[in-house]
Amino acid sequence: MTGQQTAIPPSAWTMESRQVGLRRASLAILIVLIAQFALGIGVNLYVTLPGAGDRGHGSWFSNGPPLAMHAALGMFLILAAIFVLVRAIMARNATLIVTSAAGLMAILLAAFFGSGFTTNLTNGYSLGMAVAFAAALACYIIGLYAASTRHSGPS
Repeated sequence: MTGQQTAIPPSAWTMESRQVGLRRASLAILIVLIAQFALGIGVNLYVTLPGAGDRGHGSWFSNGPPLAMHAALGMFLILAAIFVLVRAIMARNATLIVTSAAGLMAILLAAFFGSGFTTNLTNGYSLGMAVAFAAALACYIIGLYAASTRHSGPS
């Protein structure tokens, strides 16, 4: 050995690997959130839901493919948000734990409003979905920014 070799300790490598995975997961959930929002707009514009109180009204999967895809993607988003939160916990990044937990809560709130909208067909539930989406989007953008800048200082 002619030169001094520095090895990265395994724990530091593992933490950096977790940070990279967390950044990728945060970016992926942002992309899926945007796709979900676009699909939701399509449902709002092109799917006719039965009137409030009509028989069989609550079935998300029988009122056309766009609504079924929107509901399925919403369920996927809940699972993805849990996955991102678990990754944040494993990475031991307090900022990302907070933003991921808040993002999960916002997605759950959007699902709650979406369920209420299919039952009641009121503008308030539609607005609730949009505001909860915006909150989730903000949470994951802040989380992605925090994950990107945490280790970007001088080496």
